[in-house]
Amino acid sequence: MVEDGGEEEAEGDSGEMPAAAAVPPLQRCNGFLPGKEAEDGGRAAPAGGGERAGEAEAMLSAAGGRPETRLSRRRLAVLAVFSCYSLVNAFQWIQYSILSNVFAGFYGVSFTQIDWLSMVYMVAYVPLILPATWLLDARGLRLTALLGAGLNGLGAWLKCASLAPGRYPLTLAAQAVCAVAQVFILGLPSRIASVWFGPTEVSTACAVAVLGNQLGTAIGFLLPPVLVPNTPDDINLMAHNISIMFYGTAIVSTLLFFLTGVVFEEKPKYPPSHSQAVLQTMPPEDYSYKQSIINLFKNIPFVLLLISYGIMTGAFYSVSTLLNQMVVTHYEGEEVNAGRIGLTLVVAGMVGSIICGLWLDYTKTYKQTTLIVYILSFIGLLVFTFTLDLGYLIVVFVTGGVLGFFMTGYLPLGFEFAVEITYPESEGTSSGLLNASAQIFGIVFTLVQGKLTTDYSPRAGNLFLCAWIFVGIVLTALIKSDLRRHNVNSGIMNLDVKAVPVDSPVEPESTTLKIQSAL
Repeated sequence: MVEDGGEEEAEGDSGEMPAAAAVPPLQRCNGFLPGKEAEDGGRAAPAGGGERAGEAEAMLSAAGGRPETRLSRRRLAVLAVFSCYSLVNAFQWIQYSILSNVFAGFYGVSFTQIDWLSMVYMVAYVPLILPATWLLDARGLRLTALLGAGLNGLGAWLKCASLAPGRYPLTLAAQAVCAVAQVFILGLPSRIASVWFGPTEVSTACAVAVLGNQLGTAIGFLLPPVLVPNTPDDINLMAHNISIMFYGTAIVSTLLFFLTGVVFEEKPKYPPSHSQAVLQTMPPEDYSYKQSIINLFKNIPFVLLLISYGIMTGAFYSVSTLLNQMVVTHYEGEEVNAGRIGLTLVVAGMVGSIICGLWLDYTKTYKQTTLIVYILSFIGLLVFTFTLDLGYLIVVFVTGGVLGFFMTGYLPLGFEFAVEITYPESEGTSSGLLNASAQIFGIVFTLVQGKLTTDYSPRAGNLFLCAWIFVGIVLTALIKSDLRRHNVNSGIMNLDVKAVPVDSPVEPESTTLKIQSAL
């Protein structure tokens, strides 16, 4: 366990100030920063997100310079542990769908009922995301992480009790517990990246955190068909093979729960970036969860991103859920290769995620990159759709890989773009709303595409998704790119805010705050 502070804490001196110019601790006056005392009886009027960030930035400027920022070595352990238990959660999401024909025979239920073992993740997320993001803001990162890892393990152990034909309701309940765990997992990548990582690595860190979930999906495509071959004539053997998968998952998830308790802390000793330092100087009394939600829905660029992100990610969920049915329709008996195609799709997406994260850290071209990836995902899905029935599995592997590279690579782009255009609102809240949108679209897309695939053909279902992704391209093109967090880290605040002049800290004056990078 790496201890913060002292020599262990310092990793470079990004933003650390010389001793002679050290910034004195910011004083609090009735719960507010100096010069921010309200004129009305000591109570401050509610302020918007931009005003809060601008005022905090102004006070840092008045204090004489940037605060001390350092990178903690613990951040790598936090990222690794989170990625691992996110991996297990994603593995549990897809392990039924990729073996839909096996589990339908084992439990004696329909394919639609097996599809619900995947869709329960989407259904649980929507009503629980607001309480979960409130908990993240009110109780913090550590408790949220422990809940996610703990519920993940509990659901895995409950599945071990469903190892018999006729116990479909129990396995559905166990999957529902894992679905609740997901609510405390999916919104954390951008929060972990912002709280623990510096401005030159934050997008890459977010991509790596999302990568864990994608890797879990990849392993979920690959491992279950190998562990549980289809043996319809020997149900006892099938139950034994399923038990190996269930018990193995339960043991790993339990170990990761204990590691989460050891490694996770609320935040590092020193902020890793100037934007985090600004947020930490804002009095907690100024924060309102309800107001944060209202601010987000008043932010038109975020609303456009909310819809376009939901379309793209919902389409990915639908394709992942129905991949086995699409492949087996044209290539009978190729369950194992269906899993390998899914693996190819997700692994290619993992590469795409890392490349996109590195590209964003280098260029900060959020809108341009997001739009280009969206367009290429649309083209990839069209090619996949019209080559699926050619009779050559190798073609499906290639087109699936291209589709995954762009469609899955889009996921961290959406998270980071949202944090940029909504700063200083909570990263957990914006990410949570994006994921809620994805779950809603995922449910609708999976049901409609599944119906079209069953009644007509996989091509009909995929063309349905293509039409919606085209709508997403149009919405993405309409998003106004206002990189607020990047501007703060660069020393430029171009928000129209009420600042406190340096030479008159008592009497506020309405100005447009523009702080140059020379601070």
